[in-house]
Order: sequence, then C-alpha cells, then structure tokens
Amino acid sequence: MEERWLLLGLHELEGIGRKTIQRIWSSDYQLHELLHFSEQKWIEVGLSPAQARVAMQRYDEDWVHERYRRVQSGDIGVITYVDEDYPLLMKETVDAPWVLYTKGDISLLHTCSVAMVGTRIPTAYGRRVAEMLTEGLCDAGITVVSGLARGIDSICHEAALRRGGNTIGVLGTAIDQIYPSQNASLFAEMASKGLIVSEYPPGTRSHPGMFPQRNRIIAGLTQGTVVVEADVRSGSLITADAALEADRDVFAVPGPITSPKSRGTLSLIKQGAKTVTEASDIVEEYVADLRIRDVSSYNREQGLDVNGVSKAPASETPEEKRVVLLLEQGTMTLDELLEATAWDFGLLHSVLLSLIIKKRIAQLTGTKYKLI
Repeated sequence: MEERWLLLGLHELEGIGRKTIQRIWSSDYQLHELLHFSEQKWIEVGLSPAQARVAMQRYDEDWVHERYRRVQSGDIGVITYVDEDYPLLMKETVDAPWVLYTKGDISLLHTCSVAMVGTRIPTAYGRRVAEMLTEGLCDAGITVVSGLARGIDSICHEAALRRGGNTIGVLGTAIDQIYPSQNASLFAEMASKGLIVSEYPPGTRSHPGMFPQRNRIIAGLTQGTVVVEADVRSGSLITADAALEADRDVFAVPGPITSPKSRGTLSLIKQGAKTVTEASDIVEEYVADLRIRDVSSYNREQGLDVNGVSKAPASETPEEKRVVLLLEQGTMTLDELLEATAWDFGLLHSVLLSLIIKKRIAQLTGTKYKLI
C-alpha cells in the first residue's frame, strides 16, 4: 500500500492530530507498521486510552482503502506531505499540514505567489486598494493567495479572476463546505479557474479555532504577505506573524491615522514591514522568481494616491543607476551591456527587468534597450 494513502488514512483517523503524526513520523516506526499496532503502541505514540482503542479497531487496510475510494470517487484532489506535488515553500515551514485537499489547478501551488489579507469589513479605501494591488500583481504574473472570507479576501479573489490572473483560496473549513454561504458563486469560480485548498478532511465539522490555523497555510504557501487594511485585533495580523515565523516577507498598506481599520497596518510598518503604495513595491522583491512574458506591458500607472499625494518614482539601486548612465549614451544591446558592466548574465537580467518594471527603460527587438 502506497505511503501517501497510509498517511491520508492516519490523517483522517479520529484523535490523530498534526503533533501526533509528527511524533510518529519522527519515530523509528514505518507507516505500514501502524496497521498492526496494539492499543498500547498507540498510547506510546501519544493517544489517550480511548483514542488508542478507536485507532486499533479502525486503522487497518480496509479503513485506508475506504478513505482512498471516498476521495477518488469525488472531485477532490489530495496532496500528501510525501508527494512530489507538495509545495516546497509549505514544506519549509515548521508546522506544515500533512495532507492538503484541493479543488482546481494544483500547478498554482508552484508559482510565485503573494498573500493578500485584511479586514472582513473594509472601508471604501481598503476595497479600492485591494483591487488595485491585486490587478498589479496579476499583471506581473504573481498568484494571489487569500482566505476566501468576507471583505478583503473576497475582494482580492474576485479582482484576480476578473483580471484573468491566478488565485488560490485557503479555507478555514473542510473543502466540501462553503463559508460564508454568500460566497457560493465565488467558491465555484475559484474551483473552476483557480485553486481551493484545505487541510481538513471532507465532512469535518467546523469550529472557530480552525480559522486561525489556516492562516499559517496562507503564509506558508507564499513568498510574502500583504496586509491591506486591518485593525489591531484583526486575524490578518496572525497571518503576518505566521509569515514572519516562516521567514517570509511582510508588507503593509498605510492608511489614514484616524481610521481604526488602519491601526494594524500602521503598527506593522512601525515594526519594520515594507510600506506598499503600489503593486511594484511588492513585485520588485520577486523579480528573480518571475517569468514575465511581456514585462514592458506591466502597468505601473496603478500607483495609489495616499493622503492625496502621488508616490514619487521608486529609488534606483546603484546597479540600476549604472545601467541608466550607460543607456543615456544611446541604445545598447544585451551583449554590449554585459561587456560594459562586466556582470554575469543573471545580475544584468535582474537589473534590466527591474528597470523595465519601473518604467525607466524599454526593451526593443533584438534584445536592445533604451531609456524611456
């Protein structure tokens, strides 16, 4: 019997949680040995006597086959920790889920992605910001990840779908449950055009504690987390904390200092989160991870007007300034730039791509570059 199905069966066994599976995984036992565990053996790996009794009676090949057949007969995908399709970014976190249940395009789990989170009751400013940033990220080829909740989450998913971009929704419920119920049409569209993910087996009854747990998955699947609008007690800050714990980037959108909905994001900025006023503030961090087919079409005109003042052009790095100085002398080919800078291709390509995104230079046919 395949290890992935043994892990699925173990994951769906009543009384078995992530920590218990971790203890078993870290022990000298192989998963197939659990099929023949005595009640005492189950107790030794952390189950209570009552839970051990249930595990001994249920966890056998018939139980695992039944779990397998139930998944195979539905339209639910399964990715276990031992599968090649398991997202590497998630695997790098300290509390990765052992099983992910999916609906939709699982290839999105392996794209450059950023989480967008925020309050469930956004202001008009928060709604507009969420839409504009999402559109910019989608234009740059970044997958937008959120929690399919009311407010900022739904706004970001909807904006990504309208833009024809990629988006992933991480549920705080089992994958066969739609919450909130008013998101039924969005849920269906996400399953058809994007991806929905949950760590909870189908049929799991939901409870409030499940929602904070899903925030670590939102953070773990992504390179960075953007908090769009949040008060100081917002669950979005849990996602930001999870991102920091996973050594991921945290971004925050500034808002009016008089708005309670901006207190959480302003606090994050004070603590060192990167300030975001336009999508390029995020995109520039992941240039090396992106594969943009036509970067010259990236629309930097979406810059947000914060406090009524448009943001000035982003500052240039020393490497970018050097390329700009060279191109001030006239159009140059890629080979000419390589010779003039004496850089390796990877560095030069990264700098050129950044300058294109910043609308400082343009790429012409024949790998030629000129100032705009």
